[in-house]
Amino acid sequence: MSDVVSSYEIVPSFPFYLTRMKFMQNLFRVGGSKSLFSLSECVEMDLTDITQNLPAGAMLHVFVVVALIFIFIAYKLLSRLIRRTAERLGMEPHARNALRLLLRVLTVFSALYLVFSIYNISTTVFVSGSALVGALLGFGASQTINNVVAGFYVLITQPFKIKDYVKIGDLEGQVEEISINYTTLYTPTFNVLKVPNTQVMNSRILNMTHEGYIKYTFTVGFSLDLPQEVIQERCLIPAVNEFHEKFGEGQLRSPEVFFDNMDRLGLNFLIRFFIPKGDAKLLYVLRPELLELINKCWNELKKQPA
Repeated sequence: MSDVVSSYEIVPSFPFYLTRMKFMQNLFRVGGSKSLFSLSECVEMDLTDITQNLPAGAMLHVFVVVALIFIFIAYKLLSRLIRRTAERLGMEPHARNALRLLLRVLTVFSALYLVFSIYNISTTVFVSGSALVGALLGFGASQTINNVVAGFYVLITQPFKIKDYVKIGDLEGQVEEISINYTTLYTPTFNVLKVPNTQVMNSRILNMTHEGYIKYTFTVGFSLDLPQEVIQERCLIPAVNEFHEKFGEGQLRSPEVFFDNMDRLGLNFLIRFFIPKGDAKLLYVLRPELLELINKCWNELKKQPA
């Protein structure tokens, strides 16, 4: 054991080394293996020696990477805090989305400011280089910038909010998120669709959400075999009543039926659904159920004598 203790006389008498020496002595006493203790002496290296052997400027790069990781972790923690606080206070989904977007923008600017400050990048260098970068990126960069501008336009004008059910051009769905670049829709195919904000800004927008309901209207057509009054009174209304008794459960408003128009192909009726806001999945599930009941009543009506 004296040989073991004397081997530490060359080590500076800092508390860290003393603690390490005591730990290795205890390990030697318990394990009783001099080979294990000798191996630990060989692999130990002072952290100062490691940093001194790094290339010039490497520590600066390491510091930048660590700082960026810290910013990313802070962003994740703040995002979780915003979500929990918003749920506790009962904030509207649109307000939550705006806070998340603001946090995202601040995080990006903080990271850029950190990099520019640490590397002492002059703003004149940035300005002079931006022209070259813009020329290289060309059309791709302009599309990105247009998306960002359109995103702020959608957020400021608010043609729709989070959880609204909208139709954007030929696309429709429930708005799940409005970011700088995209508007995310939950579509009738139970998929998530990201629509570029430039397309949103250049399209006609139909917002079907009013007074806390998704007021969804669709068309049902019938042949000219029977009069309009007979179809409405003996097919559509009974199907709607059966649907409401089966799925209403006292929470859903009963669908409404309207005669729309008549052409050479048949009679067209409008069916209007009332689904609570933010529950588009219920709409996607119940609409086929109502159509099935209407089809059943229509087949039974055609079998009846005129």
